[in-house]
Amino acid sequence: MKYDFESIMDRKGKDALAVDGLGKGWAPGAPKEGFDAIPMWVADMNFPTVPTVCEEIAKRVAHPAFGYFGTREEYYDSIIRWQKRRNGVDGLMPEHIGYENGVLGGLLSALATFCSRGDSVLVHAPIYLGFASSLKNNGYQTVLSPLVKDENGIWRMDFEDMEKKIKENRIHAAIFCSPHNPTGRVWERWEIEKAMEIYRKYDVYVVSDEIWSDIIMPGHKHIPTQSVSEDAKNRTVSLYAPSKTFNLAGLIGAYHIIYNERLHDRVKKESSLSHYNSMNVLSMHALIGAYREEGYEWVDELCETISKNIDYACEYIEKHFEGVSAAKPQGTYMVFMDCADWLDRRGLTLEELLKLGWDVGVAWQDGRQHGGVRHIRLNLALPFSRVKEAFDRMDRYVFNAELNISEK
Repeated sequence: MKYDFESIMDRKGKDALAVDGLGKGWAPGAPKEGFDAIPMWVADMNFPTVPTVCEEIAKRVAHPAFGYFGTREEYYDSIIRWQKRRNGVDGLMPEHIGYENGVLGGLLSALATFCSRGDSVLVHAPIYLGFASSLKNNGYQTVLSPLVKDENGIWRMDFEDMEKKIKENRIHAAIFCSPHNPTGRVWERWEIEKAMEIYRKYDVYVVSDEIWSDIIMPGHKHIPTQSVSEDAKNRTVSLYAPSKTFNLAGLIGAYHIIYNERLHDRVKKESSLSHYNSMNVLSMHALIGAYREEGYEWVDELCETISKNIDYACEYIEKHFEGVSAAKPQGTYMVFMDCADWLDRRGLTLEELLKLGWDVGVAWQDGRQHGGVRHIRLNLALPFSRVKEAFDRMDRYVFNAELNISEK
């Protein structure tokens, strides 16, 4: 490979929530003495970003003035080129693109134009923690339509349930997560078409969170929600960011794509009201650096690396962790493990299981935060050697260990 995805990056003391946050607040517990932490919870990566990001930022930092600035044409050109080459998007213009401090902020700005506080919003379950907390904190009622596994263990939308929930709750706004977080589903075109036809039928406006759209496993393809029909193009606010793809969350910066001129104007106005939704000059240059030619190569190698990690993890779970199951993600770098059978056999609680991992440095995440019942969410965006070490610890000290916890 041209880029380094194997070196173990020391993030300790470098402001990394994934490492320095362990044992604090809602983070996993810190490991016991003798074990180092393997961060597998918060959804950022343990890989250095593509070098062109640092080069572009360094070039700008070399100029010692950081006053008010305007958005460069290169910023818009980079997004248009990226969407064309990665997602096959034609006809995207600068006037369709708008800056957002983050996907969740963009989501809330869009919802404020679709409906009123107290209204119901349809979301698929399991649900990304950020959706659940944002909706609750802003006074919306969350209506969940559960995804269901088919005979092959693939998560699917329940279209009948979606339609039923929309009618019963008089819903006119929905969040569509594509690829889906936390299950890792990459929706097929027919699935998106069918969902959007239901939304059209009941005049439901859609916020499509596509922040994971670059991290797609071999054999799958991201289909932009706005591309499936002319109606979908005009009733959807799509949200993207280089942050998930290039490990840039700490720099802040996302963008929306809205083709409907009236809707674009309203969302832009809503986003401006707080006076806090404004681009940082360094995040602008970070996007330009990420979306350079090297970024296309880097993302391809990233997906190859993550695919290898996913294959290893899912095969290991199936072969070695009796009572644990996980649908193989088609996109994202997160695995959603169902531990219910294992817990029943051991007579343990999910809290006890989580602590067993945390004690030996496996810093995994409580899946209940994302709508799982007895699930664990696992981040696999780290060097393969660390993935292997993590699963070795899970095997020896957790799932196949003679546990010290009293059997119930």
